[in-house]
Amino acid sequence: MRTVRAPATSANLGSGYDSFGVALSRPADIVSVERADRTTIEVTGAGAQFIPEDPAKNTVGAVARALDAPAHIKIDKGVRPASGLGSSAASAAGAALALNDLYDRGLTREELVPIAAEGEAVVSGAAHADNVAPALLGGFTIATADGVRSIETNVPLVACLPEEPISTRDAREVVPTHVTIEELVATVGNAATLAVGMCRSDPALVGAGMADEVVTPHRAALITGYDDAADAAREAGAHGVTVSGSGPGVLAVCPPDRRRDVAAAMVEAFAENGERARAYRTWTGGGAEFV
Repeated sequence: MRTVRAPATSANLGSGYDSFGVALSRPADIVSVERADRTTIEVTGAGAQFIPEDPAKNTVGAVARALDAPAHIKIDKGVRPASGLGSSAASAAGAALALNDLYDRGLTREELVPIAAEGEAVVSGAAHADNVAPALLGGFTIATADGVRSIETNVPLVACLPEEPISTRDAREVVPTHVTIEELVATVGNAATLAVGMCRSDPALVGAGMADEVVTPHRAALITGYDDAADAAREAGAHGVTVSGSGPGVLAVCPPDRRRDVAAAMVEAFAENGERARAYRTWTGGGAEFV
């Protein structure tokens, strides 16, 4: 048996749509695998009742097929599905790392990224690496057609998760297909600022670089109470706020001593909009690891 802890992640980070990702120190999935003649899946934990155990419909089933590694796979969900915190990516990354070791496939973590991304395709309809990359490699990652780059970083974050789920497929449908040259220039500048901030572990720069007027407003409109929660987070000391992945999760970057205030402010703002929410005071963290 192999058991892996695979972290929640946040993708896009505002200005880095389908490219940027970051691993969170909490929450996380626990994935255990045992050799078997055929793949079976057992799911417990947060939102388990909404996750199919049919290998043809589950992210880890796709990973097992890609690695030719049939197994009995147990997933204890710490990352709720349809949260914008990389729930499917955590399971896929954990299974990829565990099965690669169990069957001695000898692949590096970087080589496992596209395999785990095949699992993502089961949920979103496309094999995107922006969540599975940080789930496997940790830190801050940039996924491009040429591969994945990653750096270690240490940035304080708050991830606030409203109860109302949002489908990844629905969130992709609202993304605009065209941008103006002015929007492109602004996005490139913000993305560059965010990347420099991550390299320096500078939360103020990261927050400034989260600004985005292309994708984020459309996805934010799907989240009840988003504008009030974002305003409350900034008033409580956050340097920047954005939609985490496809939502409804909301990610704030702030000074380490302001995380408690920022978390409380966002939860309260959602409550005032009739939306129950919970907040995780977290940091950028490492990738999946054996336990």
